[in-house]
Amino acid sequence: MVDNPTIYLGIMLAVISGLMNGMFTLPMRYLGRWSWENVWSLFVVVACVVMPPIMMFMTVARPFQILAHAPVRAEAIALATGFIWGFGAVLFGLGVSAIGISMANTLVLAPERLGQPQGEAIMLGTFTAIVGMGFCGYAGVLRDRSEKDGPGATRQMVGEARPFWVGLIICAGAGVISALFNVGYTLSQDIIKSAVQAGASSFGGSNEIWLLVLESGAIANLGYCGYLLGKNRTWPNYRQAKSAPLYALSALMGLLWVGGIFAYGAASPKLGKLGPAIGWPLSLVVSLITANCVGFLVGEWRLSSPAARRWMIAGLVILLGAIGILGWSGSLAS
Repeated sequence: MVDNPTIYLGIMLAVISGLMNGMFTLPMRYLGRWSWENVWSLFVVVACVVMPPIMMFMTVARPFQILAHAPVRAEAIALATGFIWGFGAVLFGLGVSAIGISMANTLVLAPERLGQPQGEAIMLGTFTAIVGMGFCGYAGVLRDRSEKDGPGATRQMVGEARPFWVGLIICAGAGVISALFNVGYTLSQDIIKSAVQAGASSFGGSNEIWLLVLESGAIANLGYCGYLLGKNRTWPNYRQAKSAPLYALSALMGLLWVGGIFAYGAASPKLGKLGPAIGWPLSLVVSLITANCVGFLVGEWRLSSPAARRWMIAGLVILLGAIGILGWSGSLAS
């Protein structure tokens, strides 16, 4: 076992990443005056267009010189996986709008299948997380049944409500495509090596990767949002009276989400060679628990049956166990 303060700092940063990612969709409940595309496009501009270059310039002295000397293959992977991930992000945003904060996160934020040799603790933690997600997913099915039988409730979430099975398909697609986000980061680690060789920190190198991944992903997101803004004629929503709070909440979404990504980028190098394998599932599990707790607090489960709530609580308890196992596995990394 490694008793290294750097490892524990990495675990703490991964947890912070999960907390921020679990909360970032909460403002969507208070943006009903706008259409989904109004909210999502501003979120993407802040998270994927504005913040990545700011963070890169803040943490790397000669960022473009480093990119010029970094392996072309690593940069191409970052750009390609980022662009494809952008479509997964669109589906995730639609999924949150369709079936709520807690269930969208449950169905999308599944830990990646670990592709390199892993310790038993990492595999156990990942398996435990998958079991917990299964419990939460079944709770969502029970919730949908009980809400159909119960009285209706006023919808607060921005965007269009959809049948649960439609939301399920949307979120499943988002989960599959969004897996490329961490795959791209993992396969682009040579960019970090180039940054470190040039005198930058590993955190600065991570920010170089995020610039490529997020800016590329913004193309898919903004392209789809632009299509909807034209099709639904929702551009004028940005000129509504007293819209300052809507702009602020949309920007807050972007800052919370991208803050979680930067926190993960800072956590991964501190977790040793298995950083992406430990930090990513740990962040996702914390994000899932946070999102479900937020869902409970804002009333997403108030019409659900007692059985649905019991299954969800059991799932969250199992996920807490997964956090403990994954955190412990970080201390075993060499």
